[in-house]
Order: sequence, then structure tokens, then C-alpha cells
Amino acid sequence: MTRWSATTVMAQPLLRWAPDRARPGRIADAVSRLERTTALDGAIGALRGGVHAVALGDVRDLLHGRFLGHPVHPLLVQVPVGAWLSSAVLDWTPGGRRQAGLLIAVGLAGAVPAAAAGLADWAELEDEQARVGLGHALLNVVATSCYTMSLASRLIGHRGRKTALFGLAAVAASGALGGHLAYHQAAGANHSEATPRITPPGWHDVGPVADFPDGRPVRCLVGEVAVLVLRDADGTLSALADRCSHLGGPLSEGEITDGCVRCPWHGSTFRLSDGWNVTGPATAPQPCFDTRVTDGRVWVRLRTAAPGDGPAPAGS
Repeated sequence: MTRWSATTVMAQPLLRWAPDRARPGRIADAVSRLERTTALDGAIGALRGGVHAVALGDVRDLLHGRFLGHPVHPLLVQVPVGAWLSSAVLDWTPGGRRQAGLLIAVGLAGAVPAAAAGLADWAELEDEQARVGLGHALLNVVATSCYTMSLASRLIGHRGRKTALFGLAAVAASGALGGHLAYHQAAGANHSEATPRITPPGWHDVGPVADFPDGRPVRCLVGEVAVLVLRDADGTLSALADRCSHLGGPLSEGEITDGCVRCPWHGSTFRLSDGWNVTGPATAPQPCFDTRVTDGRVWVRLRTAAPGDGPAPAGS
């Protein structure tokens, strides 16, 4: 057998999982089926209701990562994943048994805040995302259980290496589903991030003032960008990108209260004057538009100032 044919034979088990140009790979196909299944929707609804029922107050926004401008969960998971991966290296290194056990304990401690942040984010996902997220969470439960058993085994004098390896395999599978959530399903992504790039520059006529009734948000189009425009009773105009930064909900269908608009999908609240995300689950503010009235018509222009900097001068 030649060197190349031997290599091909050895690679066959891996090639079965490689991408296929004619159809989705086995992994992608399995995850797609998980997105579509409804078997666990009842459990998802109950768990989602339980997470919402916990009175967290401002801690909920902390868990969402609003202070960072993006979800905090990916940051927190670095502690358990890093600790457990390092423990695997030490576990199979002469003299590394004690340090491996210490790292497993560190990982278990770090898993608690990571799980709390993950649950807070998961409870605000759409059904297809929540199904994949539940699989991600269940694999994390398996991994945590394996590492708990491994640590308990070590404390009574056993090695606990095999159990830890099962835990690491579960972590790897969980990470793959987490990657699908973040990169394929865009959970946690800023869904209004592209607005500044696709909005045509300059001022745009969005209609006569009469088309904007007092206190009622109106959805307009600036090029291909949907914009919420609101006229207050005193004639003040406000305009924000209509697609919620959290998961793309239509803000123009939301509730207007105290100078803010509340997304009808998941409750993120944005200040109309500058798009600031007052409360989550949105972690990013909304793109804001300057407004003016000329000859009885409303004009809008994408604002380039950061949220909180206020509007540009009316004549600029």
C-alpha cells in the first residue's frame, strides 16, 4: 500500500463528516433538524417562563452584557472551557494530577456565572434559536456533571480522568452548538449594525408632516432601510432605525412611553432622542436619524454622532 492510499484509508472516518458540495454535511443537517423539531417546545416554554419569573432587576441587564455593548456570556465561558481544557493536558502529564483537580474546581466555579448569563440570553431567543440553545445547555449540564463526578472521585483518591474526558467531549459538542447559535442563527449579534453602511448618505424626504400623526410611530423607508419616525404633540420629530438591534423586531409596532420605544418582540427599550438602549436584552443602541421639516415635508438623515452625543445642528 502506498503512502497516499494509506493516508486516504486513515482519513476515511473524518471524511464522512467533511463538507459535501452536493448537500449539507452531516453535522449541519443534524443541527438543522434540531432547529425544526417541536418536541421540546413545551419544556422550552416552561423554562423560559421560569427564567422570566426570577426578579433580577438591573442584574438581568448585567447578565445580558449591556455594559459591554455585546453579550457577556461568551466572555464568561472562557473560564470553565479554558480551565477544563488545561486540566486535560495536566491530567495526562506526569505529576500534574493535583493541578488538574484544582483547574476542574476552578472551571466548575466559573460555570455558574456563565450559565446564569447564558440562561438570561436564551430566554429572549426565537423558537428555532431556543431549540438549539436548549441542546447547548443540556450538553453543558452533561459536561458539568462529568466534571463534578471527576472532582468528587479525585477527592477520595481516584484519578477521575476518564470522566473528565467525557466532560471535555460534551464541552466540545456544546461549543459547536454555541457557534451555530452565534454565527449561523445570529443570536447575540447586533441586528442593526449594517444600518450605517447601507443607508444612503444625505437628507431624505419621507413624506408630508400630515402623514405622521401625533404620538404614533410610522415606518418609512430610506433606500432599503426601514426607519421609525415619531412626531410628538409639540411637533418634535424623532427617528430611529426600525429593526431592533437585539433580534430585528419592528420598533414601529412597539409601545411609546416616556420618550422611549419598547420593542414588541422581547421588550428592549430605546431612547427616541438618540437611540440609547435604556434596558435590554438589546446590548447595542439603535442607529439614530436627524430630522427636519422643509416646506411641510419631513426629512431624515443618518446621524453620525455616537448615542448620547445629541443631534447634529439642524442646518448641517
